[in-house]
Amino acid sequence: MRCPFCGNPDSQVKDSRPNEEGLAIRRRRACLSCGQRFTTVERVQLRELVVVKNDGRRAPFDREKIARSIRIALRKRPVSEEQIEQIVTGIVRQLEGNGETEVTSTRIGELAMDALKEVDGVGYVRFASVYRDFTEAKDFSEILNLMETGGAPAPGKD
Repeated sequence: MRCPFCGNPDSQVKDSRPNEEGLAIRRRRACLSCGQRFTTVERVQLRELVVVKNDGRRAPFDREKIARSIRIALRKRPVSEEQIEQIVTGIVRQLEGNGETEVTSTRIGELAMDALKEVDGVGYVRFASVYRDFTEAKDFSEILNLMETGGAPAPGKD
């Protein structure tokens, strides 16, 4: 593992611990050149996923991109980092478990919204406002009405 401080390719593992219910390993490392310490996380990856955007472009799936979006939606909400990681891991497992190597960005957004709806209503509305590209105040009231009635919103935009 390359040192993020000096770029040296050699590091020594000082400590390894399972996390995320055994689905990942957290390793504490020390650079053999500069002595700085850093942490890496290793996860099982079942297959390489490719995201198909609404305009047809393809891009490699980036777990951190969906994690960042969910963190933004849940900013200043009573949801722990551990819960956020569980949400992201659940989404990734669903995507990997369907047997396909390509997944639409719409599907990823729907899975994220479903997960957020179960965890935090405010985070769900925040995510939906960006994902569905809300442009007017009535868009918020429509999604709030759908939440109250248990309905499902129409698929969003990319």
